Amino acid sequence: MKALTRFVFFFLICCFRDSQAIVKLPRLISNGMVLQQLSRVKVWGWGAPAEKVSVTFNGQVYDTTTGEDGKWITTIATPKAGGPYEMKIKGTNELLVTNILVGEVWLCSGQSNMVLPLERVKEKYADVIAATDNPLIRHFFIPTRFDFNVPLDDFQSGRWETATPENILRFSATAYFFAKDIFEKYNVPVGLINASVGGTPVDAWISEDGLREFPGSLALLNQVKDSSYVNRIRRQENAVSREWYTRLRRNDEGMNGPVKWFEADYDASGWKTMNLPDFWDNQGLPNTKGVVWFRKEIEVPASMAGKAARFFMGRIVDSDSVYVNGRFVGTIGYQYPPRRYQIPEGLLKPGKNIIVARVINTSGRGGFIKDKNYEIRTADASINLAGLWQYKLGTRQEPLADVTFFQYKPAGLYNAMISPVINYGIKGVIWYQGESNTSNPSGYKSVFSSLIANWRQKWNQGDFPFIYVQLANFMETKSQPVESQWAQLREEQRLALGVTNTAMAVAIDAGEWNDIHPLDKQTIGKRLALAARKLAYDEQKLVSSGPLYQSMQIRKNKIVLSFSHTGSGLIAKGAQQLKHFAIAGADKKYVWANARIKGHKIIVWSHEVKQPLSVRYAWADNPASANLYNKEGLPASPFSTDLN
Repeated sequence: MKALTRFVFFFLICCFRDSQAIVKLPRLISNGMVLQQLSRVKVWGWGAPAEKVSVTFNGQVYDTTTGEDGKWITTIATPKAGGPYEMKIKGTNELLVTNILVGEVWLCSGQSNMVLPLERVKEKYADVIAATDNPLIRHFFIPTRFDFNVPLDDFQSGRWETATPENILRFSATAYFFAKDIFEKYNVPVGLINASVGGTPVDAWISEDGLREFPGSLALLNQVKDSSYVNRIRRQENAVSREWYTRLRRNDEGMNGPVKWFEADYDASGWKTMNLPDFWDNQGLPNTKGVVWFRKEIEVPASMAGKAARFFMGRIVDSDSVYVNGRFVGTIGYQYPPRRYQIPEGLLKPGKNIIVARVINTSGRGGFIKDKNYEIRTADASINLAGLWQYKLGTRQEPLADVTFFQYKPAGLYNAMISPVINYGIKGVIWYQGESNTSNPSGYKSVFSSLIANWRQKWNQGDFPFIYVQLANFMETKSQPVESQWAQLREEQRLALGVTNTAMAVAIDAGEWNDIHPLDKQTIGKRLALAARKLAYDEQKLVSSGPLYQSMQIRKNKIVLSFSHTGSGLIAKGAQQLKHFAIAGADKKYVWANARIKGHKIIVWSHEVKQPLSVRYAWADNPASANLYNKEGLPASPFSTDLN
């Protein structure tokens, strides 16, 4: 018995040692990955301390040994673009990574406009999506995670996916259109590593040591390092939110009467009417938070009856639940996604049909966003839903208190979503972010420049290309020159071009006044790819940008502006005259100005300003009429001469 006990004891020890000796890989190094071509790239992982590990790739063997912490790393040489290849990793155990391509790898990062998947723009790009089946374009989406205390070395989930019909709707739309253009130009595999999170300010993506010049960010980071503080705030805010919604449900007359307001046979004859789409405080419900019910009777022709249909309800602030003939057809819990619901076969009937929307508004202005799609559509017919709707207040409540988005705090996303990537060889970065910094745009250039330097230092690949999107046009247009935080942020982005090996895609003609997430991601992706072709792939003769302001000269009552990237010439796109130039004297009071093209320069003046000192162009949240382009069709960046 004693001998058997000793045998079992030593057997268990050996099993424990073997389990500790299992070589493991990070999630990025997995089946279907894309490696940067013609480079020396790192392969890394974990094992037992002092364990010998070999990596075999493309006929070469690379040997290494784990350190005392069990980590190992080696550097391998990659050939020119091609594949598929296999990689064998051998320690005590053996791993095989298959279906590896070698090509161009780009890190895609920023906030929601980089997150936004092709699924959100599938109606606009239905033909592109239907034609997409390219296993040489691959996408690794990193799930949202943050950590304020330590840089992490791996992700909890994530995998490489190919641009096939089964996967394509999950790809970042901006990143996909970028990759599509790169692939079509160079015929090489393209790998996209997508580390992006909606709503995030720039300092969330910088490491702690990269924030040393920004004491405010460091102080905030030190505060949220205290997990007890974070957990306490979360518990308090969750309790407030639960209580608010519980009270809302309890007091909502539409859900608590003998007949629910969404039911088809409910008598709504006493309800008032409202013209939609619009905010409801414009039409009889000022300063109202809570639940408002909307109801509309429509006539369905026999040709549509019984058929499956798509139900488009534009965008709604904040959340909604929609019913057709008393049957629930869909819900969205926050304001930004488009409302696109499916009406099943057999639900629409010929003649009278009832549409009901229960809308919850927690803060700000509740209602339906204008200039969006409101219709029921079958394959061959549609019913317009805009116009008069009946409405009734379900319950009124005070605004719901704001919650703390901890993923927005400094360094948290760097630690959890960028740190695990820094060993992975990349060609460069494409970046789409800035909307969340518009409330305080001053100094964005400094923080953003620090992010670029921070990432380059961490990757230790030199000054790799960093290409970013300037903010698109957004919000309502103004008839007169005004101050604009969005314009200030765009100027900070333009000035960041002073950082080595950077480029910027101008987007002031690709936005939408009523949507912070414009649908036109193809234009953005193409302009990023155009910049990459020149900056990263050395097409030196390529005109890759619209005009960028360089300098000014005052000549009596006029200012002469000089530009780079004028291409084969400047034009006033779509009009006889240049628009959206403003001029000011010493008083800084800007007025609309005359502007004309003279060669590769622009002369600006106004009879109202006798001694001009500065000029602004496209200086607005939404400079929709701005029309300075080069002949290659690329828009000029907004600028202000008095901020340089």
